[in-house]
Amino acid sequence: MSPQKVILVTGGSGLVGKAVQWVIENDTSEQFGKHADEEWVFLTSKDGDLRDAAATRAIFDKYKPTHVLHLAAMVGGLFKNMKYKLDFLRDNMLINDNVLHASFETNVQKVVSCLSTCVFPDNTSYPIDETMVHNGPPHESNFGYAHGKRMLDVYNHAYHEQYGRQYTSAIPTNVFGPYDNYSLEDAHVLPALTHKCYLAKKNNTPFVVSGTGKPLRQFIYSRDLARLFIWCLREYQEIDPIILSVGEEDEVSIKDVADAIVKALDFTGEYTFDTSKADGQYKKTASNAKLRKYLPDFKFTPFDVAVKESVEWFLDNYESLRK
Repeated sequence: MSPQKVILVTGGSGLVGKAVQWVIENDTSEQFGKHADEEWVFLTSKDGDLRDAAATRAIFDKYKPTHVLHLAAMVGGLFKNMKYKLDFLRDNMLINDNVLHASFETNVQKVVSCLSTCVFPDNTSYPIDETMVHNGPPHESNFGYAHGKRMLDVYNHAYHEQYGRQYTSAIPTNVFGPYDNYSLEDAHVLPALTHKCYLAKKNNTPFVVSGTGKPLRQFIYSRDLARLFIWCLREYQEIDPIILSVGEEDEVSIKDVADAIVKALDFTGEYTFDTSKADGQYKKTASNAKLRKYLPDFKFTPFDVAVKESVEWFLDNYESLRK
């Protein structure tokens, strides 16, 4: 039987794309594993530049997807976001416009796009929920990226209201796991600290964490997130976004993160916090009540277990990983 569904995953070589591929290949459950009527295509930047409309359309004409999981984006850590606001805005607007319009022109049945918790207003009440996306400007440190991502929700509603299209989005909290970007300059906090601690251990130097260690974050393991994205693609029918996150009670501090990494790497050297460095937002607590309404029994991987698996992957792939 030939597949009736062709699922195109943009950003297929990134952190979440690789996790989706891992789940599709390794999860044996009916709910999250590969179905017989599905063909999964994982795009990388080698397949074409999604900032270019013609290149994007050529990809869609080649693979003829029926469904799209849109994960591709220009991403980076806090300091890269602060430095290149226009680049983050333009590149993400171009990518999103091209992917959604190619989906529209080639009659893709459903698109699920990946947003970020930074789309939410800086001045907000907590916990954040899905109704608050457009309630005010995002944090100024990454307003280019945040607005580029926030517009995906506007596009989804516009395509639905004008043409009846089933385009929706999901909002993960801080994602980490195998195939992360471990660059010391522009990685997110958990992989950056992993690399930093590894070098401190290797060079017998102090492990210094930027900031106070007090900010709070909800972290989601990439393989847990991948399962939730697969569920969204198959089951989630709303146009409004859905937050994919651990619960509020599972929020951890940056110090907790650093402690978990120190433990996973068995680091015994000097370990301090540089309080002269910026902390970024103190917290971005998100509610996963909407997700729990749909999936009350979903089991998240315990944080320390997920950190340990991620660190082991980092050690096994140190020579070839993104750094």
